[in-house]
Amino acid sequence: MATAQPATLVLRHRLAERGIDRVLLLLIPAVLVLLALFLYPMLYGVGLSLQPRAGGGMLANYQAFFLDSYQSGTIWKTMRLALPAALINVGAAVPIAYRLRGRFRGRRLLTAILVLPVTLGTVLVADGLLRYLGPKGWFNRVLLDLGIVDEPVRLIYNYWGVLFSLLITGFPFAFLLVLSYMSGIDPTLERAAATLGAGPWQRVRHITLPLLAPGLATTFILAFVLAFSVFPSANLVGEPANETRVMAIAAYQAAFEKYDYSMAATIAVLMGVFELLVIALVLLWRGRFYTGTTGGKGS
Repeated sequence: MATAQPATLVLRHRLAERGIDRVLLLLIPAVLVLLALFLYPMLYGVGLSLQPRAGGGMLANYQAFFLDSYQSGTIWKTMRLALPAALINVGAAVPIAYRLRGRFRGRRLLTAILVLPVTLGTVLVADGLLRYLGPKGWFNRVLLDLGIVDEPVRLIYNYWGVLFSLLITGFPFAFLLVLSYMSGIDPTLERAAATLGAGPWQRVRHITLPLLAPGLATTFILAFVLAFSVFPSANLVGEPANETRVMAIAAYQAAFEKYDYSMAATIAVLMGVFELLVIALVLLWRGRFYTGTTGGKGS
């Protein structure tokens, strides 16, 4: 004990001299877990992708992927689902969160209803879509009974079924994030603008949206990443052999149908690359649009 105490004091003084808070040492376990569960698997996957099963050089898998239109076409099919789903979820969350940021009777109940799909899960959402939007579902029955259509509208087992599933499962996350950022904006700013003659749209355009821009960028990124890795919906309510054959399905087929783990790792690496490209573009837009903070909880 006599030698332990001086050693502890020396460590404290050294950390203090370098301006390092001792509390940061508590992050060491989290960093170790991150390295073990994220960094190592990522590096292992990158290394595996550079070892093609059929030979031909380190980049043979990447070359084969882009030269095969059936494989490379999954990039556009994935983006075609992820980008609209993220944009719609964020766009729908903004006006709803704007109205719900204040305190009024029934606010908590309405918020709970909006985030309820989080508890359902992808499989239950897909089952609900099959029951309501299927050829014999309630939606088509109403349309047929009213004489609006002559045959059932095809809204599942295609692009639209997967998009609807992504919207239902992704909206609660986007809504909660936008609501958190929206609540962090000082309401006195809008009241001050109103006293100066600014109308509702002018206050939203010149005050709320610029202050909300960092939060919108973060929310879009998270919503995009969530939608980009779509797998169950693309299988259950999509057309996994053609229209909704996304990159996750291609990776699964390479690993567990063709047992080509090297190609599966290649597709997984490319998924990460394209996600990072979109994230970089969003962050670039955020930096150009607004560089300040919202203050409070939204900062």
